[in-house]
Amino acid sequence: MKKAFVIGIGAGNPDYMTIQAINALNSVDVFFVFEKGEDKDDLVRMRKEICDRFIKDRKYRFFTVRSPARDATTPSYKAGVQSWHQERAEILKSFIKDEMREGECAAFLTWGDPTLYDSTLRILQNVRGDGSLEFDCEIIPGISSIQALAARHNVALNTIGESIHITTGRKLAEELPDSDSIIVMLDSGEGLKAAENEDVDIFWGAYLGTEYEILVSGKMSEVAGDIQRIRKQARAERGWIMDTYLLRRNS
Repeated sequence: MKKAFVIGIGAGNPDYMTIQAINALNSVDVFFVFEKGEDKDDLVRMRKEICDRFIKDRKYRFFTVRSPARDATTPSYKAGVQSWHQERAEILKSFIKDEMREGECAAFLTWGDPTLYDSTLRILQNVRGDGSLEFDCEIIPGISSIQALAARHNVALNTIGESIHITTGRKLAEELPDSDSIIVMLDSGEGLKAAENEDVDIFWGAYLGTEYEILVSGKMSEVAGDIQRIRKQARAERGWIMDTYLLRRNS
């Protein structure tokens, strides 16, 4: 039977690769990557560099395909994402059916951890949904950007005895959660803008673990403008940005 690994490769630093992930890499025959345009070639290059570094004495191949764009005009955000996932699932179904031989192992290399704000697992569920294609699937956890962020800022994610709220920039723009510690991911800027006057400290990081890493921390009211400026400039220079941040209420 064919097999698929979904491997968390950490938040940008090859040293974040776990032994379990490295062992999985060394059993893979073909790697599948969705390309997201020339401005995000870095993300494909970094995946290939990880394979070059950690795979020993094994032949493997890369299969890349241009990712379909999500229709941002769909009135319902969730419906738009679900439709986009189904488009990608059809591409993966063809890949598993036509590009893999029986008994081969494929891998999908996901940034950070595949269980945290990543679409790969849901897309593979869609691939298997109609029962026409059978394959084994194994998930390898990775070091998430949340963990890397806390480590690089030398802070704990939670305060004593309190919970952590993980959300997105889109949801943060709707309402600031009632939590001492708020982790924000997938923010296109609207979350930062909405929270810029809140009485919180922010620990912000972009390109965590990479050579381009940027870290900013301080009172939100004092550094929000700097972060927005730095974020805009970095995105213009690299063509893409991955950032996340922790908001900590002042007690």
